[in-house]
Amino acid sequence: MSLKELNQLTSPLGQEQITSLAQLVEGLTPTQQAWISGYLAATSAASAQAQPAGATALAAPVAPAASVAPAAQAAASATLTILYGSQTGNAKKLAQQAAAAAQAQGMAVQVTSMGDYNPRSLKQEQALLLLVSTHGEGDPPDDAIAFHRFIMGKRAPKLENLNYSVLALGDSSYQFYCQTGKELDERLAELGGKRVRERQDCDLDFEEPAAQWQQESLEQLASVLDAAPAPSGEVVAFNAPAAPVAEAQAAGYHADSPVEAEVIAVQAIVGRESVKDIYHVELELPEGLTYQEGDSLGIWAPNREDNIQAILSALELSGDETVEIKQESYSLTQALQWHRELTLITPPQLAAWAELANAAELRVRLQDSRYLNAYLEQRQWRDIFAQFPAKVSAQQLVDNLRPLTPRLYSIASSQAAVEQEVHLCVAQLTNGKSSDPRLGLASNYLAERVDESQKVKVFIEPNSHFKLPDDPNAPVLMIGPGTGIAPFRAFMQAREAQGIKGNSWLFFGNPNFEQDFLYQTEWQQYLKQGVLERISLAFSRDQTEKVYVQHRIEQHSAEVWSWLQKGAHIYVCGDAQRMAKDVESALLWVIQTQGGKDEEQALDYLDELRQARRYQKDVY
Repeated sequence: MSLKELNQLTSPLGQEQITSLAQLVEGLTPTQQAWISGYLAATSAASAQAQPAGATALAAPVAPAASVAPAAQAAASATLTILYGSQTGNAKKLAQQAAAAAQAQGMAVQVTSMGDYNPRSLKQEQALLLLVSTHGEGDPPDDAIAFHRFIMGKRAPKLENLNYSVLALGDSSYQFYCQTGKELDERLAELGGKRVRERQDCDLDFEEPAAQWQQESLEQLASVLDAAPAPSGEVVAFNAPAAPVAEAQAAGYHADSPVEAEVIAVQAIVGRESVKDIYHVELELPEGLTYQEGDSLGIWAPNREDNIQAILSALELSGDETVEIKQESYSLTQALQWHRELTLITPPQLAAWAELANAAELRVRLQDSRYLNAYLEQRQWRDIFAQFPAKVSAQQLVDNLRPLTPRLYSIASSQAAVEQEVHLCVAQLTNGKSSDPRLGLASNYLAERVDESQKVKVFIEPNSHFKLPDDPNAPVLMIGPGTGIAPFRAFMQAREAQGIKGNSWLFFGNPNFEQDFLYQTEWQQYLKQGVLERISLAFSRDQTEKVYVQHRIEQHSAEVWSWLQKGAHIYVCGDAQRMAKDVESALLWVIQTQGGKDEEQALDYLDELRQARRYQKDVY
């Protein structure tokens, strides 16, 4: 049977439509054919998977790797590949915006997560945009771990035909700022790739540098792909989502469009003698705003008035001065309250202030990398300005400070149980001297500065990397010490609402059983009902030798391996700097000792779990 005859038998189109389509395709270049393929694939997916009201629309009409037409695969050299590694969604959003801009210039585009991409295919690529964030202390985001390990390893292919550009997202308050992007950029060059534009490192205020990187990178890659570049000096629709998609910044689903949620309750959930201050917070969301288990809630919190007044006093400013931020005018007090970060200090900012204040001591501090982070963690800007004042204008002050950013909290509830409410588990951050503590911005705001019935600015931050299994009966291993227990409370509420019992195992730890067993009554009830099958507790200070959740994992290694063998999904939530790394080390030890694998095989096994969405982390 000929291909034409097969098409006639299997196609949902009529003969006349097939003939018209064939005539159209014959007149197109391979690049145009690939573009049409991507456009139709995306519009078809959008029609088949209509989003619920209020959901964030992020998909652009770009063909994922799996849906590229044969013509596009045959013309791989004429296709721009865009890869992203994203923890909170920023890199993904920027990748989709870059894809829309590239399509507007006539390029065929494939855009996909690094977690869904086979890195061996890089040797076949000719044009690549790579966007990746850095997580924790210089680590790749979860969906980029396997890709990063392969590219940095001995099995990585030579890439003499690759033309590429890298956008690195990070936070300059961390020591290893944009580390993942730096490593991948250098490694691609080592493998023979040609860098068409210098890597762009982006801090939290990434929109403008990312837009410039996008424009300049696409100009260079357009010639590689024989596509028409955008008119000189024109930045292509950076902030506009590609049509046809729903509005990407719907109210309540984006940091720039928060909604007001009413405070229902704020309650301490640790004992009076606890070494921690942890609160259960309940908010009432506007009607129609929805979230899923595993998502986060973004909180916009204003800076404390005493912090603002201390800064104004130290710098001899009144607060009535007029300043401009992104072409909008504010009083200095307004700018400091809602638009500038006063609690976190980055090394580059400290270096800039050292020059303004001509502060030799700060210059010395900046050179001592071993203690710089500890120094900054114990101080806020009010402390720096008081000790090292400088004569600056209100505008200079605002320009030297980073934009205020929202804080994200793992949601501790399921709408299947609480409907329009959203619950959080919040630990109040405290640094500095005990006699004069420096308090966290949003944690202090929620714990002490809001009252019941007060409105708080919030938005839903979807997290596609932390979701319950598609099979509701699949076993789940939940590892969440401290406030990391939050999403697992949501998981259990959802499973209880679905009538699911068993196949769930919680590992929880905190300092003391009597003071710090968060949601103890609820967990005991879930055990009694059979919704929760097992619980393993690690209260570190209840015995001479400290015990943590990773020790419980090792203690129950045979059972953990058995659960993995029957398809268990692993979830880890909480501290990224130590806990998550210790837990991963314990899991690798289980895989080696119980699974009979060497170190490399254990790493591969964990990568396979990660790629199968069976190993997910929500760490911070």
